Amino acid sequence: MTNQAVIDIRDASKSFGAHRALDGVSVRLAPGEMVALIGPSGSGKSTLLRAISGFVALDPGAGVVEAFGRPVQANGRLSDQVREIRAQIGMVFQQFNLVGRLTLFSNVALGMLGRIGFMQGLFGLWPKGEKTAVMAALARVGVADYAGQRAGTLSGGQQQRAAIARALVQKAKVILADEPVASLDPVAARRVMDLLTELNTKDGISVLVSLHQVDYAMRYCKRVVALKAGKIAYDGPTSGLSHAKLVDIYGPEIEEVFWEGMPK
Repeated sequence: MTNQAVIDIRDASKSFGAHRALDGVSVRLAPGEMVALIGPSGSGKSTLLRAISGFVALDPGAGVVEAFGRPVQANGRLSDQVREIRAQIGMVFQQFNLVGRLTLFSNVALGMLGRIGFMQGLFGLWPKGEKTAVMAALARVGVADYAGQRAGTLSGGQQQRAAIARALVQKAKVILADEPVASLDPVAARRVMDLLTELNTKDGISVLVSLHQVDYAMRYCKRVVALKAGKIAYDGPTSGLSHAKLVDIYGPEIEEVFWEGMPK
């Protein structure tokens, strides 16, 4: 494993009309890291994740996004390599991003479209080896028994685990998770976070996970990046994220949801 960053964002800015969602953001994700991305709603977390994957183009200017040493975008324009790079980045969304009428198996198998023909995938003509890989991924995340069930009939936690299985069959080197537990109950949320941690520690997959739950960020990640009004408010070890720093990031209202035992 090299010291080259798997994700390198430099001086990234993005505006939506008069609103500046990102303002000169620079972040590096090293191989094998699991990093929490926190901050108030509207601080730019989702925009940053979408810029990394090339779903959002940055403003023209100095902003650069690279993944695996290859350009995703620069000067407000996406690279012609972005689709190849995106095939190595697994995205996990808050709302699962599954096709409700398709089976769980089919949803997970769609993660292989970058490796097999589109028409094969469209008609479900998955090679035997790929079928085995899909079932193995579903088993690993604990939902293999629901492989033939329509995704829309399953619980949020089951759908989110299937979304992670899709990243597995995609053979993603990095997982970008955008509020993956925000709509889940506490038990399902812990299972999803445990899964992401396992993929990071056992498989060496780098993970950048956006979270509203600061306690989850501190429990599961050694490093935290905090955004506030589109700028980096903190980037460092979880141990340095003090009570005072959280109040600075979120405002005094954080006191109302603050948990006991947090260092002050």
